[in-house]
Amino acid sequence: MKDRTIVVGVTTHQPSMVVRVAAHVANNFEAVLVCAHVDAGAYVVQQYPDGSVDSRPIDADTTEWNGPIFDPEMADRITAWTAAEPVRVEFRELAGDIAHALGRLAEVLGSEMIVVGSHRGGLRSSMHDFFGGSVAVHLAHRQPRPLLVVPLSPAAEGALPWESE
Repeated sequence: MKDRTIVVGVTTHQPSMVVRVAAHVANNFEAVLVCAHVDAGAYVVQQYPDGSVDSRPIDADTTEWNGPIFDPEMADRITAWTAAEPVRVEFRELAGDIAHALGRLAEVLGSEMIVVGSHRGGLRSSMHDFFGGSVAVHLAHRQPRPLLVVPLSPAAEGALPWESE
């Protein structure tokens, strides 16, 4: 029988809450937690049956390219964050459009759901959303799996970033 999986999108500076919530959900589903980091500065050359990829940098002048290797320091942090939950954790380094890569991995693995964090707010996030849209919105509209968005900076009161006052 194939293991159940929960895919969680992870980033270098992500708060631990996203991974902790994903680990808790994976534990409740008796699923493997697959932590996926997507390098948007690379493209996929080949995809393997386990959802991992071989990729190359978009910038041909990139001199320091080690291939699609999940950052060992990030893996250590994630392992520490998930220690409270009895779940198996796996890591995948992906490439390309973040939402597409997470959705494709979830499809290949037959995942129960995808977990991502919301934006923390600020000008940089707002500009990214304006020009490219959020990963959560793209996932909600372009793939069939349930999506859990973990709020990172909920607005208790006042206008939301996209509302005018």
